[in-house]
Amino acid sequence: MLALLASGLSRSSSNNKLAESENSAQNSNNMSWGTELWDQNENLAIHTNRGIDALDKFANFLRDRVAIETEYAGKLRRLVKNYQPKKKEEEDNEFTSVQAFRNLLKEVGDLAGQREVVSESLQLQIIAGVTLLSKTLREDRKKCLSDGATLQQNLTTQLSSLDRAKRNYEKAYRDSEKAVDSYKRADMDLNLSRAEVERYKNVMTSKIQQSDDAKNEYANQLQKTNNLQQQHYSMLLPSVLNRLQELDEKRTRGFREFIVGAADVESSVAPIIARCMEGIVKAGESINEKEDTFKVIERYQSGFTPPRDIPFEDLSKCDPDSVQESHYSNSTSNHLTIRGTMSANKLKKRVGIFNIFGSNKQRQIIEACITMKNSLTADGQKEDFSDLPPNQRRKKLQAKIAELTQNIAQETKARDGLMKMKIVYEANSSLGNPMTVEGQLNESEHKLEKLKVDLKKYQGFLEKASQVPTATSSPQASRNQLQNGHRTSRHSNGSADDHHDDGDDQPDDAGSLSRSDSEDNVAQIQNGHNNNNNGSASPESGLGTSHTSLPGSGQGSANENAIGEDTYYETEVETLNPVGKCRALYPFEASSEGSIPMSEGEELQVIEIDQGDGWTRVRRENNSNGWDEGFVPTSYIECTLYA
Repeated sequence: MLALLASGLSRSSSNNKLAESENSAQNSNNMSWGTELWDQNENLAIHTNRGIDALDKFANFLRDRVAIETEYAGKLRRLVKNYQPKKKEEEDNEFTSVQAFRNLLKEVGDLAGQREVVSESLQLQIIAGVTLLSKTLREDRKKCLSDGATLQQNLTTQLSSLDRAKRNYEKAYRDSEKAVDSYKRADMDLNLSRAEVERYKNVMTSKIQQSDDAKNEYANQLQKTNNLQQQHYSMLLPSVLNRLQELDEKRTRGFREFIVGAADVESSVAPIIARCMEGIVKAGESINEKEDTFKVIERYQSGFTPPRDIPFEDLSKCDPDSVQESHYSNSTSNHLTIRGTMSANKLKKRVGIFNIFGSNKQRQIIEACITMKNSLTADGQKEDFSDLPPNQRRKKLQAKIAELTQNIAQETKARDGLMKMKIVYEANSSLGNPMTVEGQLNESEHKLEKLKVDLKKYQGFLEKASQVPTATSSPQASRNQLQNGHRTSRHSNGSADDHHDDGDDQPDDAGSLSRSDSEDNVAQIQNGHNNNNNGSASPESGLGTSHTSLPGSGQGSANENAIGEDTYYETEVETLNPVGKCRALYPFEASSEGSIPMSEGEELQVIEIDQGDGWTRVRRENNSNGWDEGFVPTSYIECTLYA
């Protein structure tokens, strides 16, 4: 019961407040400054001035906020720029944590953009409107005050005229009273003559007339003043005050609209900022520690297994020289094991590889072969990535093949477009000259052929890398294998010194994994093998031996001796007979060792046909240097083989 009574009282009180607010709103609509504040002209002038000052203060507040928003956005953008991953850190982009951080930077950049939007919107929409409104209000207020001052001046002038007329009337009235008294005394005075009495009478009549005239002027001015005053306070002044009221209401209404507009500007970017926050949360949730761990393993896994236990060497049963050789083998294998780990990229220079040869000519041959074969890429790695562990090498080669495949596809599209353009030009010569496309088409063909040659070369590298079995033990363990108390070691020149009693040889697969292709070439040269018959031979790989690439080089063999001996037997170079002839279709500039330049239309002898790598070995007669041999692209020549 009490609850119902309380709820009824509360409802009645709320209804009363609502009615009071409606009544006050209705009364405020009926009230105006012209009727209610007719005598507060000065206070209204002060109030309107303060209102406009408040509007200007709000505009200054918005300007300061815009400056802060702009500065904040600029600092956010500088922050994002400073923490963008460097080029050397791009390899870490595969990790989810790094990707999440990059997404975070992107979202923060978007947040900076939204702050810039807020700043620009406030500047163009709100501040410009406030400034214009303030200027308009000050001009209108000045005009209203000027009109009010003019009206007040007119009323004051009329009041002055009324006051002056009243004073004149009062003076004339007193003078007339005195003249009447003087005439009465003169008329009663028997001593005065009739002429003097008549003079007093004339003066009295004149003063009375002046008093009447002053009275009429006073009455006239009073009527005019009353009329003007009534018009001033009922029509003229209320009109001016109502204009001030409208001006102040306009200012107040503008204040409200600008505050709401500023809030709307902020609210308009709130959904985008919310999406940025969602993106940041999503970026954080995308981090997967297990996936990052797997990628670390995938990146740095060398394919080797930890070394096995080092066997015990009984010095009493071993030759001292063998112990020294075993120590040398351990030190060498340790170096090769380091090359197969993460620190392999720190080992860029190989020393001591030529110290085991005693012949200067052999050193020149091997040095030239290694220089041509192990050409380094822009990032300091070998062209075939043979200095990397097996797993990493295969990944690098696969990435390079994918890149070349994409480049070939792009170049093929460009060539097809040029061919279509040429066909259109040939069909309608008014559209263009077909010969202008011919040069571009030839250049595109050359680029495409070069890309295909590189693709085939890297496919050969990948096939070779895939054929090598995965090491079951590290090079260090393989180098330390003992068979019946004897050691099988493979030196850096690719030769094997087998010390055994029962004739069994132990394979050295792990050692071959850590050996670079240059060491294989050295071993092949030492064993008298000609690498030109290999399908992967090309001037880029450095396996072709021509007079231009290897001065004084040729086919030869030498007996392999133990380390420390420098006795080698050299053989004369056997001149290869030509197998055909060819004609150069295009000019070719030799850009790599082992290749020779040729001019368009030049005829050459074919020494070795293309083995599938895109290069043909040719020879031409040079009057100054004798026979000039080297490799040229097969696509650049037209061959005719002998029967």
